[in-house]
Amino acid sequence: MQITKTQKLQNVRYDLRGPISDEADRLERTGASIIRLNTGNPAAFGFPAPPSVLDSLTAFADMAVPYSETKGLPIVRAAIAAYCNSIGLPGVGVDDIYTGNGVSEMIKLSLQALLNTGDEVLVPTPDYPLWTAATLLAGGKAVHYMCDEQSDWYPDIEDMKRKITPRTRAIVIINPNNPTGAVYPRELLQSIVELARMHELVLFSDEIYDRLLLDDAEHIPLASLAPDLFTVHFNGLSKSHQICGYRTGWMALCGDKSGAGGYIEGINTLASLRLCSNVTGQSVVPAALADNASVRANCVPGGRLYEQREYAYNALETIPGISVVKPRAGLYMFPKIDTDMYGITDDEMFVLDFLREKHVLLTHGRGYNWKRPDHFRMVYLPCMEELVQVMDRLRDFLAGYRQS
Repeated sequence: MQITKTQKLQNVRYDLRGPISDEADRLERTGASIIRLNTGNPAAFGFPAPPSVLDSLTAFADMAVPYSETKGLPIVRAAIAAYCNSIGLPGVGVDDIYTGNGVSEMIKLSLQALLNTGDEVLVPTPDYPLWTAATLLAGGKAVHYMCDEQSDWYPDIEDMKRKITPRTRAIVIINPNNPTGAVYPRELLQSIVELARMHELVLFSDEIYDRLLLDDAEHIPLASLAPDLFTVHFNGLSKSHQICGYRTGWMALCGDKSGAGGYIEGINTLASLRLCSNVTGQSVVPAALADNASVRANCVPGGRLYEQREYAYNALETIPGISVVKPRAGLYMFPKIDTDMYGITDDEMFVLDFLREKHVLLTHGRGYNWKRPDHFRMVYLPCMEELVQVMDRLRDFLAGYRQS
């Protein structure tokens, strides 16, 4: 008897932890030491959780024993609602907050509650691939709008306009962006809001990197520009407070909810089915949101994240055939490789060859629904010593590499 996977998974991919990561695991079992630049997991690279978070975890340990309310602990949702109000999100009260096992759970839940079979969602390319996968699993169709590398990876508004159809239900915005590190200006966000207003679309705004800003980047919450629209705002602590394993995320329903009663009922049903999110992770939210100093310390000149971004960017720019738009937020960069120079027709093979020869794990650009084989994503989380090794290995590898 052959047991096959469901057809719903036919086009679903998550290459951050896919076959190439499996190959890295295999190499490690043979004794190889792999530098893993495929996922944004700060604690794995020695970024500690802030003492405020760890102290809070100890102080509220008893609180985390029973189930919480479906949406989350009242004290936690109150802290998140206060944070949302402080950054200008309109119409957000305690009852509009849903805690989740990371933002990933909230993304899947929000799409499952909205989409009927064949409904379309505008998703950026490159994207964080969970958005595409979750759209497909909810029965929808991910329609990818272009982000323009020549314009600092900003979304192409004209391309978005062309791709809106009568089946379009929502627009996904990832700002600050993963994988490019772009931070979108006010005028661009206003143009996206106007599209949503014109076509009566839901706005899904993934803003989990809003506290990891570098240089003079200013983050403008999308919902703050659209009080008359319905916006779902996603955020969490995994990246900013280096606690990925706590799986602490949330979503906030913002703006005009007068026409969204049925959708909210669906969200409540799905939230109830999973009982509640991890209560241990919830318990640290108030202390974490009160501690922005620990986050900012890494992001200013002299801070570890800032200095590693500077080094990685400058080093990549010296490697023949590599170019990169300097990220202004987050943990990632999305370099471009000259495919003609290296004869590259398959970016997954390029990443796999580099892994096997130099024991560095990257993610190929097509894993982010980028259609051409000319990009890869890397985190700049390793300590400076390891980053120097990575750049030396990449330069040495490319010096002798030709795929075809």
